[in-house]
Amino acid sequence: MQLLILGTLALFVGVTVAVPAQEKRVHHKPDLSDHVHDDAHGYQYDHEAFLGKEEAKTFDQLSPEESKERLGKIVDRIDTDKDGFISHAELHHWIKHRQRRYIEENVDKHWKEYDQNKDGKIGWIEYKNTTYGYYMDVEFDDVEDKSSYKAMLTRDERRFKSADRDGDGVATREEFTAFLHPEEFDHMRDIVIQETIEDIDKNGDGKIDLQEYIGDMFNAENGENEPDWVTTEKKHFSEFRDMNKDGFLDANEVSHWILPGEVDHADNEARHLIHETDKDNDGRLSISEIMDKMDFIKVSTITDYGTLVEDHDEL
Repeated sequence: MQLLILGTLALFVGVTVAVPAQEKRVHHKPDLSDHVHDDAHGYQYDHEAFLGKEEAKTFDQLSPEESKERLGKIVDRIDTDKDGFISHAELHHWIKHRQRRYIEENVDKHWKEYDQNKDGKIGWIEYKNTTYGYYMDVEFDDVEDKSSYKAMLTRDERRFKSADRDGDGVATREEFTAFLHPEEFDHMRDIVIQETIEDIDKNGDGKIDLQEYIGDMFNAENGENEPDWVTTEKKHFSEFRDMNKDGFLDANEVSHWILPGEVDHADNEARHLIHETDKDNDGRLSISEIMDKMDFIKVSTITDYGTLVEDHDEL
């Protein structure tokens, strides 16, 4: 079990999805929806953005009466300042919460396992003992690749210290989230970049050449022909990735590659929902405005999350 956890946490822990080899290093924000954002052909994008992809799958199970009742409960949860309205900031926060759900679920999954003394925090010693304890006792002697596991311990400790912003050796839930998902936190960018370079840089010169770049994505076997996308990636390396044209990717160039600046889709969606629903144009939504726009908001979709809230009381 420890070996399985160890291998998992050596990577960026998250939802495992099939991605093209050339995209595996690039960290994108989770999509709000798999659907095209086109209100002329339906509101699937909007209700998945509001609710979350998984919950939206069962959106039509409730009656209109149940939908209205549960909608009120959801609106109450979004309205954090309890003024009876949903502001842009509150809606933006809600949609980002739905967007980050997979991260929170992953942290939930590991939290109880590592918080051994149940104090609501996870110390480096707790994490190290849970993940590496047995193997440390025997100095990794029964592990096939001893040097790799020692390197993983060193790497985990470095990442933990970066996530532990107050340096007390103990991670709060937010700090532990940064440890498991460093790509989601600005103060962890350098760690993400450093770990990526270490993974790909086979000759240890601290930068990535073309051979290493392609080798991380594709290795021909038994006379296998090079796919077209590999040729395209070689072109991308020389024309776009290698910005200073020195034949290598340094830390700054790796940053632009794996951590691209992205549009805040949650913010755009919050503005869109308010624009379409805000009848009196006061920049916020009342419960009556939401009820009047049931066809747009897709009430039964939203209130499916109400069922989830009643079951789990998670928000």
